[in-house]
Amino acid sequence: MRTPVSIGLIGTTDASIVAALAPRIERLGFHALWLNDVPGGDSLAGLRVASAVTDRLRLATGVIPLDRRPAPTLDLDGIPAERLMLGIGSGRAEHPLALVADGITVLRGATDAEIFVGALGPRMRRLAAERADGALLNWLTPRTATATTAELHETADGRQVRSVLYVRTIAEAAARAALDAEIARYEEVPTYAANFARLGIRPADATIDGARRLADYDAAADEIVLRAITPGGSLAELERFVETTAAWVEHRE
Repeated sequence: MRTPVSIGLIGTTDASIVAALAPRIERLGFHALWLNDVPGGDSLAGLRVASAVTDRLRLATGVIPLDRRPAPTLDLDGIPAERLMLGIGSGRAEHPLALVADGITVLRGATDAEIFVGALGPRMRRLAAERADGALLNWLTPRTATATTAELHETADGRQVRSVLYVRTIAEAAARAALDAEIARYEEVPTYAANFARLGIRPADATIDGARRLADYDAAADEIVLRAITPGGSLAELERFVETTAAWVEHRE
């Protein structure tokens, strides 16, 4: 069975682009549309737009930082719970584990949507394994993703918990500079820099730039999210991205 593959967009993607792109993502057979949540980019607002123009596509947030957007304040109206995968994280909270644990409790009482925890380190992954429906992983090579997924399943001790892996992806050579800038930005984030060092990996090795690299990730996680990196984020570029990567998915060896 092939690993489900999804598309990830930055949360600041214009609503008109989301509305135009989401039906194409659904038609091409991708599992879900993930929108990350950043200042100026409300993932839930974007998913409402996508929900209105699709019928089956799963809709996911990757992730909402609860230090900036507390769980009780999240407006989930307009997004069908049976299609929603609600990714949450700690942001820069002083007590991250407690914040996310409380957030899971609040959201379990508010929605039937699946809950995923953004989990960089082992303690947050344990919380995801014990309390959530899955963990959202980031910047891992195929080898480290496979090991982390195995650890997550073992820690879950029989619970049905899924690993979802975000992988920065380009589908054309013109996007290389944008990918390099994304890599450089994360190399300067202390928590990610420490994690790269701890795992002994280079962030450039945790990216996808062609069909062969996608095949390397097959079975490394329970779902792969191709986080779209394009030269300028235009609709035309993103349409090319989803068409090209859909062909990669279709022809995986």
